[in-house]
Amino acid sequence: MSTKSKEAEDQSIDLTLRPSNWQEYIGQEKTKEGLNILIGAAKKRKETVDHILLYGPAGLGKTTLASLIAREMGTNLRVTSGPAIEKAGDLASILSNLEDHDVLFIDEAHRINRSIEEVLYPAMESRKLHLIIGKGPAARNFELDLPPFTLVAATTRVALLSNPLRSRFGVVFRLEFYEEEHIKQILARSAKLLKITIKNDALSVLARASRATPRVANRLLKRARDLAEMSNRSTIDTTIAHETLKMLDIDEYGIEPQEKKLLETLIKKFRGGPAGLKALAASSNEEIDTIEEVYEPYLIRLGLLERTAKGRTATLLAHQYIKNELQHLSLFDNPKSI
Repeated sequence: MSTKSKEAEDQSIDLTLRPSNWQEYIGQEKTKEGLNILIGAAKKRKETVDHILLYGPAGLGKTTLASLIAREMGTNLRVTSGPAIEKAGDLASILSNLEDHDVLFIDEAHRINRSIEEVLYPAMESRKLHLIIGKGPAARNFELDLPPFTLVAATTRVALLSNPLRSRFGVVFRLEFYEEEHIKQILARSAKLLKITIKNDALSVLARASRATPRVANRLLKRARDLAEMSNRSTIDTTIAHETLKMLDIDEYGIEPQEKKLLETLIKKFRGGPAGLKALAASSNEEIDTIEEVYEPYLIRLGLLERTAKGRTATLLAHQYIKNELQHLSLFDNPKSI
């Protein structure tokens, strides 16, 4: 099977595994409770749901929540992303094609250009689309009425959103990393949907390495299924689970080689820190955005890394990890929030 075919198959499976109702959506109880109240009240008043901002690390279910909001409201979901909106005309085209009560989902909202945000403000506040046609003295202003709609914006870096944009959301929800037990429930559900037999101890192995993230958990399960099939095994057991982690070059905690290298650089080159982000990125040969959006949230959650006013600092636990002294220590016993 070609790489493109494999990616297409994975995307199809991802859609199959995505929860289709609130009962199937595991975890994020506070956010679900808040959304249910918001949606229920809007339905009683026969209004659109107020604009919603979702933030938190990647893979925690922000797109799924937007889909469930649209489904619960019985309306369409329109999906785009910050990088895809390159100019004001792109956003104007999206907004002008919305229908009554549509849910517009914008992923990576922190990457929306500030000039494009100016188009969003009146659209969010008064459902007006202001357009400028032409340039110079011949330029003309047009105002277009928009149908009632709900903007659901998602971001992994809420601090990069401008204050004017942030203030226009009626409600803000932060998605947290998942507990290991919730990840096991998600894996068990996914295995059932994929008609895979998996032992409980294998569920624990994959859940522990899932980075407390459903998207990663399902990816590990799919690769374990591949390995089991190629080994002519009908059941995923701990052997298959551990071989899957080895094949993907991640350890039992889900820590990847690049993250271990990042910690090693911080400890060996900067004596554990504090080290500035730019210096750390240059020394570890990584992009700043990758460190901030991909590596740091999970390392901080595990208590291996700290952000301080002076820079990044490796914790005592990180020193122990790099020295391979954590064979019997569970990083999930005392997780830290971002």
